[in-house]
Amino acid sequence: MKAYTADAIRNIALVGHGGCGKTSLSEALLFSSGAIDRLGKVDEGTTTSDYDADEIKRKISINATVAPVEWKNTKINFIDTPGYADFVGDVRSALRVVEGAIVVVCAVSGMEVGTETAADFADDYGVSKSFFINKMDRENADFYAVTEALRKKFGTNVVPVQLPIGSQDSFKGVVDLLAMKSYTGSGKQITEGPIPADMADAVAKYRDALIESAAENDDELIGKYLDGEELTNEEIMRGFSLGVKSGKTVPVFCGSSLKDIGISSLLDEIVGSFPSPLDVPVAKGVKPGTETEEERSASDSAPFSSLVFKTLADPYVGKLTYFRVYSGVLKSDSHVFNSSKGAEERIGQVYFLKGKAQEAAAQVNAGDIAAVAKLAETGTGDTLCDKAKPIQFPAIKFPAPVFTVAIRAKTKTDEDKLGPGLARLADEDPTFQYRREPETGETLISGLGEAHVEIVVDRLHRKFSVSVDVDTPKIPYRETITMSAKAQGKHKKQTGGRGQYGDAWIELQPQERGVGFEFVDHVVGGAIPRNFIPAVEKGVREAMDRGFLAGFPVVDVKAIVYDGSFHPVDSSEMAFKMAGIIGFQAAAEKCAPVLLEPIVAVDVVVPEEYMGDIIGDLNGKRGRILGMEPIAGNKQRIKALAPQGEMLRYAIDLRSIARGRGSFSTEVSHYEQVPAHAAQQIIEQRKKEKEES
Repeated sequence: MKAYTADAIRNIALVGHGGCGKTSLSEALLFSSGAIDRLGKVDEGTTTSDYDADEIKRKISINATVAPVEWKNTKINFIDTPGYADFVGDVRSALRVVEGAIVVVCAVSGMEVGTETAADFADDYGVSKSFFINKMDRENADFYAVTEALRKKFGTNVVPVQLPIGSQDSFKGVVDLLAMKSYTGSGKQITEGPIPADMADAVAKYRDALIESAAENDDELIGKYLDGEELTNEEIMRGFSLGVKSGKTVPVFCGSSLKDIGISSLLDEIVGSFPSPLDVPVAKGVKPGTETEEERSASDSAPFSSLVFKTLADPYVGKLTYFRVYSGVLKSDSHVFNSSKGAEERIGQVYFLKGKAQEAAAQVNAGDIAAVAKLAETGTGDTLCDKAKPIQFPAIKFPAPVFTVAIRAKTKTDEDKLGPGLARLADEDPTFQYRREPETGETLISGLGEAHVEIVVDRLHRKFSVSVDVDTPKIPYRETITMSAKAQGKHKKQTGGRGQYGDAWIELQPQERGVGFEFVDHVVGGAIPRNFIPAVEKGVREAMDRGFLAGFPVVDVKAIVYDGSFHPVDSSEMAFKMAGIIGFQAAAEKCAPVLLEPIVAVDVVVPEEYMGDIIGDLNGKRGRILGMEPIAGNKQRIKALAPQGEMLRYAIDLRSIARGRGSFSTEVSHYEQVPAHAAQQIIEQRKKEKEES
């Protein structure tokens, strides 16, 4: 593939709800442009974009995949993105590095959750968006109903540029409202012709809407339009192009990716009207280590700068880094500066990617997208630039993980490989995190949903030969006391030789929640020698770690040692440590011990119509609503406190209740006493686990 200058490059993300046909559209675009010679199918696992084993197995996109095509002396870098919420991180990273987004919509299902989410994301990133109504050949396909739903949701600046000729089984082509011509046939066998007579009314209606939208993007044109003058086709094209590039006009296209109908017309419009890297504001960042703003224009002569938007970890070929060049030129076998990490990187061979296929390139020009292997320090979101003219672009913002499970290596060999495997997967996926929970001793992995975590486990096995068992995370409960009590801890043992003797009287007092442990020495008169007092404290601390209700650590207790006795020969540090353990346990039984559970602060954002259901569900989880506030987009923010144990699967519950339109975050707030009925269940479960182990 030859090198293209920025004016002849289009970077387009294909986004939308899962199952709307993004990958099939990507395949049709590649086929129609001649980039591939065979039209693959998702169901057969033969598409260019979905080449990963997990994608083929599940028949869904999991990774963002670059699929470049050449069309009429223009290079179009399509990025096929996942449609399921568990993999939204790749959608965000793709939208960060493109100028345009095609939101794919199913002509049968119509507007879905993913449609709204994708369109909102495009707006968040300031990306020019358009809609492609796919699957026009399917039974019950309805272009006009879907179009009107889009206009109702996103505004009257959503205007069709194409109308379907026929529908369902009879779908055979499109009418171009700009060229005022019909195009029938599929693939490369396209026939140009006049507009069918039976479509005259629909064409007139939507042509008028298109002209009005085009006129609004140019002061001269809107003046002519309002004066009743007829605009020429060139003027309409100019106004339309200005509108699409600015985002003020949102065009609607249609077709069938499986039958390859309407695809060539879509490619024509992308080349003619979609923004190039030169049509958007210059890239802005800061001088590393300062707040001084820096800019980079999409020029080959400018200092080199680029942003890494994806990383793939492969156990055999190493790390593959995807980047978008914003300015300058990157050549193979060169050196660049990672301004995010403050490290130099050696660039080996750079590649243009087409799915998993890699095509070696001598250089990558401003505005283009490429990849390089085996960078040592660079990760997703890092800036690579010219060291003499450094710049650091804002990092990509990824959603925080919301679903956590515990994993356990099946064998010692698996355990040895688990850490490195998790580290490689975390490098690849910024929305995946892992950690060791010291209180429970578990390895926890977190993702954006159940499917996300399942795929991480599959990849651990497939890529790094690590087999693990998956379980629900243990909750780090605590124990404490609610009243004061005193008890004697006496350890006396005679074994024939030197005996063991330690005697300590201990008083336990409850502390305020969160204060922690306090040990006080009130021994007077040498009842316990000073050198044995630390041993008593050590014993008390050890007993607190063991717990007394269900084996959970004890917190918020003051322990006072105030009396005792010793033997001049048999007393030792070990004996007084045992006395501390015995005294603590004896006193704790009299102190009305209770179980504490971690409480998390919950922040939920949902459309207003789901607010009642969300509040009811949180109440059912023993949650307490702290407040509600309206926010933009007819949504409500609900703040609450809820037990951590009740929130482990909330990502799944919220998605079900709010139909995928909600989001939430949690943060550990404090500990509270567990209600008696729930505490008893936890204690019995804990005893059962100990017996089994």
